[in-house]
Amino acid sequence: MDYSNNQQARRSEWFRYYSEKRITHQWFQVHLLKDLPKINSILEIGPGLGLVSSMLHNVGYKITTVDYLPNQYPHPDIRYLQKEIMELTLDEISGYDCIICCETLEHLLWENVDNILTKFFESKCKWVLISVPYQGFQLDFRLYLNLYRFKKNFSLKIFKFLKNFKFDIGADPYGHKWEVGYKNYSLSKLEKKIKKTGFKIYKKEFSSPCRSVFFVLKNI
Repeated sequence: MDYSNNQQARRSEWFRYYSEKRITHQWFQVHLLKDLPKINSILEIGPGLGLVSSMLHNVGYKITTVDYLPNQYPHPDIRYLQKEIMELTLDEISGYDCIICCETLEHLLWENVDNILTKFFESKCKWVLISVPYQGFQLDFRLYLNLYRFKKNFSLKIFKFLKNFKFDIGADPYGHKWEVGYKNYSLSKLEKKIKKTGFKIYKKEFSSPCRSVFFVLKNI
């Protein structure tokens, strides 16, 4: 949704979307860049309201962002390109040290993921960071206790591989089309897509309680 012309609506959406679990998820995207060498320029695809963009800028990276919506986080130091991901040309994504495409690929049809991963590889960008929702088996239990407060969190994901992922492209054309862990969308199938393009999986990580799988890909 476009909040570029309504600051109050944008602020309300910011507080709704960036919950405690999602803030950690956004931080993790930046944290995974920490040990990657020679990264200065970054292309971020699907910046949303711009929290990751602002953190990357704060770290000192040179940022360009791409989204199909009008710019939701205008910043004089951050270049913005309004365009659909599938319409991006090779020239538009080339010349960067790293491409970040987190929580975006699942909005594409499964059969189109190969095309965009191939384009990332052909850009000759040395590093690519992607993440998608992960619904495979996982158990998360957290407990916090002091004299004044008690908090707990419990989450169990199981048997998703027996279920079909359902979506209505007519009702929500930009919604999730698939998630890893559901029937026909296994982690191994996604990894096969990645490796088929030529990328090496340099690192694989999982986040919780905002459940995603992250891949740091190296162009070899």
